[in-house]
Amino acid sequence: MGLGERWLKAVYGDATWLRLLRPLEFLYCKAVARRAFAYRTGRRAIWQAEVPVIVVGNVTLGGTGKSPLVAWLGRYLVSRGWHPGIVSRGYGGNAGNEYPLRVAGDTEVERCGDEPRMLARQTGLPVVVDPDRPRGARALIEAGCDIVISDDGLQHLALGRDIELIVVDGRRGFGNGRCLPAGPLREPLGRLDDADAVLMNGDPIFAPPQGAWVFRLVSREWRSLADGARCALTPLPFSGPVHAVAGIGNPGRFFATLADLGIEVIPHGFADHYHFTAADLAFDDGRPVVMTAKDAEKCQAIAPPDSWVLEVEAEPEPGFEAWLEARLATLR
Repeated sequence: MGLGERWLKAVYGDATWLRLLRPLEFLYCKAVARRAFAYRTGRRAIWQAEVPVIVVGNVTLGGTGKSPLVAWLGRYLVSRGWHPGIVSRGYGGNAGNEYPLRVAGDTEVERCGDEPRMLARQTGLPVVVDPDRPRGARALIEAGCDIVISDDGLQHLALGRDIELIVVDGRRGFGNGRCLPAGPLREPLGRLDDADAVLMNGDPIFAPPQGAWVFRLVSREWRSLADGARCALTPLPFSGPVHAVAGIGNPGRFFATLADLGIEVIPHGFADHYHFTAADLAFDDGRPVVMTAKDAEKCQAIAPPDSWVLEVEAEPEPGFEAWLEARLATLR
């Protein structure tokens, strides 16, 4: 377990030694408040697009199921007659001076990052990576998009937004409720009051924010990493125990999902956005390797032949869909 994983375990378990970091937390919160105030008062510029912008983000570190919700939102908008595009910072990638970078299924993951390429594959929508979110959004609008989804854009305040959606892990919640580095929060919990909607990934095991909606990650099918062939969930396309590989914000959730499917798991957790090598996947015992769609973007060329991807989709509750439809009607 690396330093990052140990820290996440501590903040979600409220380890007592984190109290030593509270002076740094105070300074962090002051800096966050000053930055927000600068945008709110016009000291820092906010660019407002001529088309609606929906921001999907989170207030915690450690993975919440945000990317599957972004993919669902893109497909939902298409079904309602919109022409959406997705803008992302492209964490883990570096395109040098090529920004804004239009992402395709064959774009090198080292340039665009794993999540943007996964979203491009899953949705078929225009996806642009740019650390400058307004510039990336402009590129999407110039390409014909009439609505923009900003992936993980909650803290990127330079891009104006019409709808803010905050995603929370229903199991982990807000950990010890404290901000970095004494806790997992990017912003104080009062930030939830500013959002248009809060979505819980799975039934919460804590008292959720008032009015929060629930969505679930539903396993859909298996995909062979070797040839792209797709198979139903059952019967399983492999047998025996599997090596489960997850370089995501919350590997334990993936391992639990596999166990719920009746699969005997040998877990291998890595840091979020981990850069895999062939040695990381060389278990030398002939057992199948199973991974997330996000990890598959980086492992396509280095995974052993008997490697499989579990494809999942977000399913929000009907009440949220009705709420979103009403909001979108006002934006048209």
